[in-house]
Amino acid sequence: MATDEAPEDGGESDGDDENAPREELREAAQRLESGASDVADGFDERIVDLLAWLLDTETRARIYVYLREHPGSTSEEVADGTGLYPSTVREALAELHDEETVTRTKRESSGAGNNPYEYEAIEPAALVEGAVGQVQDQLNAVFTLDSRLTGDGASATETAEPVSISVETDREEDG
Repeated sequence: MATDEAPEDGGESDGDDENAPREELREAAQRLESGASDVADGFDERIVDLLAWLLDTETRARIYVYLREHPGSTSEEVADGTGLYPSTVREALAELHDEETVTRTKRESSGAGNNPYEYEAIEPAALVEGAVGQVQDQLNAVFTLDSRLTGDGASATETAEPVSISVETDREEDG
């Protein structure tokens, strides 16, 4: 989502540009939700690319998409379904669980033996909401860079959060 383009007028934006990040994030959430159902016969590479940006790597993106399509899968099932090495899947699932991108529960078993974890990925809207805070923090850091570097005396409240991004899902708009 990062771009090298800058406004030609020196940084000031008109009112239309204010809604652009919100619209892009809403569209991204919709693409993620629809893309998660397009993976039955393989991964939609556009969705994987978008998710790789949100989740840091293509491996984590593939795992996320697989779990959206196959909730309740074990790490072994994820490895088989994605073609990734089992050790890579286990490591990525542990990280995604720590970051609360996937949830896990012990698989119920009636007999003795190993009860592996079953994993489920959070909804795409929740994934986008988590990314919004990071993007907002980064944008605010850029917007306040000049006052931080020059110490121009602007108060902290004037420069604290010039960018505010919110995400609305279809469910929120209907309710």
